[in-house]
Amino acid sequence: MAVSPSTMAAVRASGAIPNAKYLLSVEGIRKEFPGVVALDDVSFRLKRGTVHALMGENGAGKSTLMKILAGIYFPDQGDIRLKGVEIRLKSPLDALENGIAMIHQELNLMPFMTVAENIWIRREPLTRFGFVDHRVMRDKTEELFRRLNISIDPEIEVRHLSVANRQMVEIAKAVSYDSDVLIMDEPTSALTEREVAHLFEIIRALRSEGIGIVYITHKMNELFEIADEFSVFRDGKYIGTHASTDVTRDDIIRMMVGREITQMFPKEEVPIGDVILSVKDLCLKGVFSDVSFDVRAGEILGVAGLVGSGRSNVAEALFGVTPASSGSVELYGKKVDVNSPTVAIQNHMAFLTEDRKETGCLLILNVFENMQVAVLQDKFVKAGFVQEKAIEAVCEDMAHRLRVKTPNLDERVENLSGGNQQKVLIGRWMLTHPRILILDEPTRGIDVGAKAEIHRLVVEMARTGVAVIMISSEMPEVLGMSDRIMVMHEGRVTGFLDRAEATQIKVMELAAQ
Repeated sequence: MAVSPSTMAAVRASGAIPNAKYLLSVEGIRKEFPGVVALDDVSFRLKRGTVHALMGENGAGKSTLMKILAGIYFPDQGDIRLKGVEIRLKSPLDALENGIAMIHQELNLMPFMTVAENIWIRREPLTRFGFVDHRVMRDKTEELFRRLNISIDPEIEVRHLSVANRQMVEIAKAVSYDSDVLIMDEPTSALTEREVAHLFEIIRALRSEGIGIVYITHKMNELFEIADEFSVFRDGKYIGTHASTDVTRDDIIRMMVGREITQMFPKEEVPIGDVILSVKDLCLKGVFSDVSFDVRAGEILGVAGLVGSGRSNVAEALFGVTPASSGSVELYGKKVDVNSPTVAIQNHMAFLTEDRKETGCLLILNVFENMQVAVLQDKFVKAGFVQEKAIEAVCEDMAHRLRVKTPNLDERVENLSGGNQQKVLIGRWMLTHPRILILDEPTRGIDVGAKAEIHRLVVEMARTGVAVIMISSEMPEVLGMSDRIMVMHEGRVTGFLDRAEATQIKVMELAAQ
C-alpha cells in the first residue's frame, strides 16, 4: 500500500523509516506519451552515500524517469520506494518534502531576486511581526555556503552571476531541503574544468554525508571520475547496472547504443576549394577585437577557446545577430554588410546556435513547423500561397534522412529528446542548402550515438563543398573534426593550428595566453 506524500513526510521527519537496502528504488515503471512509450518496465536502485550515473542516448528515458522521481510526471504503472516505503509523488513539492531534489539542466532561478531569496523562497524566516527576516536569511545562506565551500554573496541578484555560480546556487538550494536524494541533470554542460573540479568536491562531500546522488551525463570522463555505479537505459528500457570500476568506456557505449561505434569522428579528406568567407579585423566593442580568418569550400574550421573567449560572439556577429562594430566580411569575393540574419540567409549562410532551447527550437511548435521556418520563401510560394504538400514532402524526407525519432511531423518539438531537437535544427538549415554553415556547440548535451550521426552529417556537407565553422568546448571533437583550428582567448585570436600539428597541449597553450 502506497504512503501519501504528507504521511511519508511525517514518517521521514520522525526518523521512523525502515532500514532498507536501497535509499531509493523503482520497479516496473511505465510512462506513455501520445505516440511514444517513454519508459517500459524500468527498474532503478540508488544506494545511500553513492553517486549513481544514469547513462543512455537522448530519448532513452533518463529524463522522463528523473521527472517522475521529482514529482513532475506521474507513472502509468510501477512502484517507487524511498527507504523501503512505497510513495506516490504528485508534485515537485511532494518530492522536496520527501527529500528528493532535482537540479535541472535548464536552471530555474529567478534572476531579479537575490541568491538568499532564491534559496529560501516559500520558506523565508520571519520576524515576530510576520515580515521576512533578511538578516537571519543571510546568516542561514552563509552557513549553508560554508558547508559547501561556496564563495558567493547571498545578497547579490542572480542575474549578475555566471552560469557556474548559478549552478552552485541551485545545488545549495537543493541541499537546503536536507535532501536524501539529489538528482543532477548534466550539471557540467556549461562549466570550465576548474568549475567542474569544484563541483566534484561538493559532490564528494555530500556523498560522505550519506546523500545519494543521481548523476545524468554524456561525458565519459566524468563517469569514471565521480560515479560509483552506473545504469544504462536504451529506447525506454533498463539495460543494466555495473560498478564503474568493472567496465571500460567501450563497454558503456556498446550498452547505450546496442552497437559498436568504431569511428566517433568520421573525418574525411575532401578537396579544399576557394575561399568562401573572409573576415578582416572584425570587432565588437568590449567583446572581441581584430578577428581575422578565411574559410574555404569543403573546409571544417574548428574554433576552440575557454568559456568567455568570445567564440560565440564572433559567430553571432558573422550571422548578423549582433552586427560587428567594425571590420569587414567578404562572401564569395565580395564585401557584404551582414547586419541581420535575413541578409546572412540571403547569402546562403546558416547558423546553429549554442542554446537549442532558448535561441534555436520553437518548442511549442511541431517538427514540421520548426523545419520549414527557414525555407518559407519563393521556392515554396506561388501566387502568395505556400505549397504545403511540397514543403511537407521535403521536411518528411529530411526527418527520415536525419533519423529524427518522432511519431510524425505533427509532434511538438518540446516532446523530443535533446539529440532529436538538435537534428531538427540541423535539418532546418540543411533545407536551405547553405554554402557556409556555422555550428556553435553542435553536440552539447547529446549522447554518443547522436554525436556520431551529427559528425557524419557535418562531414557529408563538407564533402559537397560547404564551408563549415565549428565551435566546440570538447577538445576531442575539435581535434577529431577540424582541418584547421582557430584558438581564441579573451576576445582575441591567439593562433591557428593545422590538423596534422594540432594537439590538446598546443590548443590549451594558445587558449590560455
